[in-house]
Amino acid sequence: MVSKRLFIVAVAVPILLLGLSLPSAWSKPSKCEECHVKLNPGLVKDFNRGKMAKKLTCKTCHGKGHMSADDVDKVKLPTISTCKKCHKKQVKQYMSGKHALGLLPVSAFPEFAHKQPTAFIAGQKGCNGCHNLGITDEGARNNEFRKYYKYGMDCQNCHTRHAFSKAEAQRPEACNSCHTGFDHAQWEMWQHSKHGAAYQTDPKAHRGPTCQDCHMENGNHKVMTAWGFLALRLPESDEEWMGYRATILQGLGVLDKDGKPTARLEVVKAANLARLDKKSWDDERARMQAICEKCHSATFAKDNLKNADQMIKASDKLLAEGINIVKGLYEDGIIKKDTNAFTYPYPDLLTFYEVNTPIEEVLYEMFMDFRMKTYQAAFHIMPDYTTWYGLAKMKESIVEMKEMADQMRLNAKK
Repeated sequence: MVSKRLFIVAVAVPILLLGLSLPSAWSKPSKCEECHVKLNPGLVKDFNRGKMAKKLTCKTCHGKGHMSADDVDKVKLPTISTCKKCHKKQVKQYMSGKHALGLLPVSAFPEFAHKQPTAFIAGQKGCNGCHNLGITDEGARNNEFRKYYKYGMDCQNCHTRHAFSKAEAQRPEACNSCHTGFDHAQWEMWQHSKHGAAYQTDPKAHRGPTCQDCHMENGNHKVMTAWGFLALRLPESDEEWMGYRATILQGLGVLDKDGKPTARLEVVKAANLARLDKKSWDDERARMQAICEKCHSATFAKDNLKNADQMIKASDKLLAEGINIVKGLYEDGIIKKDTNAFTYPYPDLLTFYEVNTPIEEVLYEMFMDFRMKTYQAAFHIMPDYTTWYGLAKMKESIVEMKEMADQMRLNAKK
């Protein structure tokens, strides 16, 4: 009896240490695994630990074209249409939301892609490393990017291949590889907020809300917010605020120097980057208000959302001031017109860090870093980020820009 037990242990332990699931134990038999368990065992392990392995085989998603080492080029790479065969509801929700439009903002930046290393854009080592979730199998622009990055596919960004785990995608950690850092530090804000602290101290109790609880209620894959990524809406009933917003829209090139719409407005519409009618904003705000009321009183939720709105106004006021400082330098000929001819006399915020003057670099940081943190942290209930990484840095930038502008004018007189 003892020797029999020792034999079982001797056989079982190496298998467990290798971490290789036996294909026949978990999944439908597949000839593909005979090779791939040797070539990339981690891939096989992931697939066999997932629920799909109980009903599907490799051929379901990859087709029958590739069956040996001699026909690898015939393998079918899944797209969101592949997932749609089984997950129609989720795909429909996803395609109506902002994540499916993730590629549009990056491709819209003037000359941005052309000034980066090929690996940064086409190799997905920069912005497109996350924004590739906008690569679907529809449209010429998507096909162009798929030439460079054939593995780009929406669903796998949250349901990591090949397990495609629902449980993984429901965890807040699934969001942090994209929603982190410079211009969208939502992970850090949530993690250090009271919401994040309540959740992390006891994940099983789920006391605090996760990203999915607020942004994907009841598993809705649409993922939308009232303000959108740029925190811009039209119309704006607050006249003072509308003045700041008009300046920002001129810096974005959405409005020309006379306040008239430009071709860039169509890009903003296509990418759903802003709320351009009252109803669309009101609908999303009402949805979020209802989510907050699951844990908070209606008054508490309304007041917190309203105060976060006002932090957008506070940051818009400072950004508009910064834009006008640089605008004055253009108008006075201190910065030459050909630098940003499209938005002249306004600086072109969408050129990002591809500018020729240090003062425009400071303005870029105000726009893409400090303004984002000011209001994003306000909505994520993280006062420290709103203060020291956001509003305080914006005010510091204004002081720095005024001094730089004065020095530039003095230098121009010499």
